[in-house]
Amino acid sequence: MNEDLSPILNDWKFDPGDICARKIIGVDGREKLQVRLDLGVLQMELTGRPDSARPNGYESALDDYLDRLEEYRVAHGTDEGFCLDEKACAELWQESVYYYHRYICLLRLEDYEGVLRDTAHNLAVFDLVKAYTDDEEAKLSFEQYRPYVIMVHARSKGEICLQSDDYDGALEVVQEGIEEIRSFFEAFGDPELIESSEELQALEVWAEEIRHNRPLGLKQRLSQQLKEAIAEEKYELAARIRDRLQRLEGRSF
Repeated sequence: MNEDLSPILNDWKFDPGDICARKIIGVDGREKLQVRLDLGVLQMELTGRPDSARPNGYESALDDYLDRLEEYRVAHGTDEGFCLDEKACAELWQESVYYYHRYICLLRLEDYEGVLRDTAHNLAVFDLVKAYTDDEEAKLSFEQYRPYVIMVHARSKGEICLQSDDYDGALEVVQEGIEEIRSFFEAFGDPELIESSEELQALEVWAEEIRHNRPLGLKQRLSQQLKEAIAEEKYELAARIRDRLQRLEGRSF
């Protein structure tokens, strides 16, 4: 078996201006995710943990610690006293980095379902650490990335809506993401954080793009045609359009 990667690297050039990612079928018959780096290739699993590890037999360290939390609740009747120590936070941090690398690549490949799954995983990790560690520095190390992950999560969820031409659904998702990020920054009591947030700016710009590209509904088209007919003094046409609008709305003007 030839272990030299030169043929792969020579056939797949690294582009420093792009995320060079692709899906391949592994020797086990399962789909894998590969990323071309400047010094080689990184390969990840597409499901479960990107590194294929199963911490204590669980699909992820998050699942492991969530199960420990549930066992603690059952044993004590409460979660008061449950705490994630330094080792637990380090394990969850490393796992979050793995998921980050994967969802960034999946975003480039427009695999929005995968991005949604992986960002939800990392947000759940942030929630767990925030609730169950006494180490404020550890909390901050996770929380500082929450606005970014919320943004990517909202983006992937919105893109899924747009795939079925659900423009209203996409706008609703984006607005929820905007409000969630705003609430996060408002908790710090510093308005400048909101004004300078690149995540908020990105979602607001995308919301405008969705509004601009959204096809007009029948009622909007008829209302626009009515205004044009009146402006051009085509009153018979205006009357017919008005009648259609009345029937559509089920009421008179």
